[in-house]
Amino acid sequence: MKNIHILVATGEWAQDQLRYRRHRLAEYLQNHPDTKEVIWLCPTPYRKENSHTRLSNGIKQWAIQDLFPQKVFRFGRYLDVFHKTKVQPLLQYLKEEQEQYTVNLWYTFPGFPSLTELFSWNKVVYDCSDLWTSPINGKNSILANFRKNIIAGAENRIIQKANVIFCTSEYLRKRIVEKLGSEEKVFTFENGVEFDLFATNPLQTENILPDHFDGTVLGFIGGIKPKLDFDLIKEVAQKKREWLFLFVGPDGTNDHPEFKNLLSESNVFWTGSVAPSDVPKYMNLIDIGIMPYKSSQYNQAVFPLKLFEFLAAGKSVLGMHLPSTEKYAEESVYVHLDTNDSNQFINVCEQLEDTKNQENYIQKRKALAKTKNWNEVFEDMCLLV
Repeated sequence: MKNIHILVATGEWAQDQLRYRRHRLAEYLQNHPDTKEVIWLCPTPYRKENSHTRLSNGIKQWAIQDLFPQKVFRFGRYLDVFHKTKVQPLLQYLKEEQEQYTVNLWYTFPGFPSLTELFSWNKVVYDCSDLWTSPINGKNSILANFRKNIIAGAENRIIQKANVIFCTSEYLRKRIVEKLGSEEKVFTFENGVEFDLFATNPLQTENILPDHFDGTVLGFIGGIKPKLDFDLIKEVAQKKREWLFLFVGPDGTNDHPEFKNLLSESNVFWTGSVAPSDVPKYMNLIDIGIMPYKSSQYNQAVFPLKLFEFLAAGKSVLGMHLPSTEKYAEESVYVHLDTNDSNQFINVCEQLEDTKNQENYIQKRKALAKTKNWNEVFEDMCLLV
């Protein structure tokens, strides 16, 4: 019997032009021979003429409108009263399909928890990739605590109902095991990489770097959010004017002044959002990948998507305050720091700079990344579903 997979996602498919773990999972399931259909179920702040549409990749997107478009009202995604009625057309459609197909529910964030109780799912899966209850900027407030309690309640309901739970880091796994009182159905599967996309793409994007620049480029690619230490990079940029710092991705800081101040430095460049298909071309402009995360509870749980993408492209990487990645530390491959000291940052990057083009290290980086191909990650996960 073929499967219908419902993926509960944080937003519409092309919301910020970034490809997260959930996008790769949806496409993997869509291309699986045992799949009849994949439905991307997501909240949207805006009114839609049609609640469901077919994406170009064949996945059906089913959008549930928020209470109001303002960000402050997004707490409704976690409370039954604000979405229970709105999901009924989808559930009616699935009831008709369940006569012929197996219907599985995949949560990739703890929204719409009532779904676990409103339908007789064949399997409920929770793929946990973030510490959803923790503010991304690391700051506590009355509003943050209100949000935390609502999300924690929704997530606990999903955890209790799930048949299997996947986590992207050991930190997340241990946290969920503590809540469950059992580790029987909880597994760690770290983020992977589309290896061939990054390892075999020789093209570079043109007209991005300054004319005649032939120095070292330190780069960050991804969503630019308050979890990054902009003040640290500004300090490093001021001390190392011969280096260029390239940021590629959408601004998710809401015009945070620290990010604006960083961009005022002459050797810091920001491209804005780029098409996911163009990311390898930007990766090839970079000599050293940087993941300059702040020290926070949220980042304790993070396993960054870009680690293995940098390595697949043959680039060495410096990560900060990311304990989930520390076990991959290897000379001229990956360095992990638990400090925001700019001089240590510079010392590490100077060492990586010396070996950036050495073929033996390039091959070591690629060899590590090759063991983390997305298809193998998802195959192993699906064996447990």
